[in-house]
Amino acid sequence: MTHSCREIVHTVRNVPSRVRKGLAGGGTRFRRLARAAVVLMALGAYGVAHAQEGAGGRPLTLKQAVTLATQANSDLTLARLRYEVTQRQTRVTRSRFLPNLYAGSGIAYTSGFPLVAGGGAPALFSLSYDEALFDRPARGELHVAEQQMEQQGIQVDTVRDAVIVRVASSYLELAKVRRESDLLRKERDSAQEILDYTRKRLEAGYELPIELTKAQLTAARIEQRLAQLDDADESLADTLRTLLAFGPDQRIDVTAEDIPAAANQTAGDLVQQALRYNNEIKQAESERAASEERLKGEKGGRWPTISIIGQYNILAKFNNYDQFFNKFQRNNVIAGLDVRIPIFASRTSASVAAAEASVTAARAAVASKRSELSVDVRHKARQAREMDMGREVSRLELELAQDNLQVMQAQFQEGRISIRDLQNAQLEENDKWLAFLDADFARQQAQLELLNATGQVATLLQ
Repeated sequence: MTHSCREIVHTVRNVPSRVRKGLAGGGTRFRRLARAAVVLMALGAYGVAHAQEGAGGRPLTLKQAVTLATQANSDLTLARLRYEVTQRQTRVTRSRFLPNLYAGSGIAYTSGFPLVAGGGAPALFSLSYDEALFDRPARGELHVAEQQMEQQGIQVDTVRDAVIVRVASSYLELAKVRRESDLLRKERDSAQEILDYTRKRLEAGYELPIELTKAQLTAARIEQRLAQLDDADESLADTLRTLLAFGPDQRIDVTAEDIPAAANQTAGDLVQQALRYNNEIKQAESERAASEERLKGEKGGRWPTISIIGQYNILAKFNNYDQFFNKFQRNNVIAGLDVRIPIFASRTSASVAAAEASVTAARAAVASKRSELSVDVRHKARQAREMDMGREVSRLELELAQDNLQVMQAQFQEGRISIRDLQNAQLEENDKWLAFLDADFARQQAQLELLNATGQVATLLQ
């Protein structure tokens, strides 16, 4: 059962009248929340209906499967939540360079000179303001936090790409397994006809018992392979149901699709693409940038820090101010700049040395990652070409087997060969079909790995 967007909108518009009256009777905020809830429920119904098209209705396309998986995968959801956490933590770090206004009061027992914990005079009401203007160590911490936020965003992309690769691989393999099952069922029929034919000829004394055993072995091997394919079908379907958040009994109908190949690029172009878009390289470069920002911040510890400060206090006479001061004033204000100049800070030198070591290690890690990725991409590009050539060889072998089968069919009609010879030709054609499907899937897997290494898998499959 499917629903179009127009049907969903019609459902939203046709909310029962008592519900609409309830919305009209509530406050503005309640009406907005209620309308939002209705829209979300409608969109959810549309999403479920859309997903069910591939679960017992129309076949689920590869891009639809990828879209559903990226929406429902728990690991990807967790990565996105962690990214949101780092965003909020970065805002906390940035708050030092934004206006900060505090108000407060309190009560405490004092004896002697009026004091509060930490210094200052006790007040009925206190209002304070703080904003950092120039603080290179704090600014370095902020840049490090921004890089960490970027790294978490890259981690989201890494998890997303891993989900896409897993979904695409399972989808393509399931399509291959089901096509192989269809071919093997036809092969089983041919093998059974050969077995029956051989048994009749054995009973008539025209065949040796070994020929019957050979025919039985062929039929048994086909049954064994079919059982293996059925098990693989169930396992792959269960994997896809988990990735797509489908029910345990929902059927998944897939279609035979091909991985969109990257443009005709040389190995050098693929390497440059990978060095620009690969998530591992991005992660390493972001870590290097964070180390460099930390080093800048630690070196900035030798510079002064400047902050805007302000405070307003309302004092009370019952704190015995008249016993310690010649003049009492209820309202008191201080505003200006707080400048701190480091004269001797032993921690700064040690922190700078540690940050420099971290930068050196991060730069070495980036260089190592780039070198490893270059070799890996060139290897995957060669492997993809080899798999493509292997597929072409299997295609030609299949074409040859099909031509041979046509010749055998013509000879059978002329009475020049037996039905067993014809059935053997059909079995050979089926075997070549199975070999072609295996070679085609191997080529798709190699292409999928190459796309993932070059950072193109999400662009081409989403």
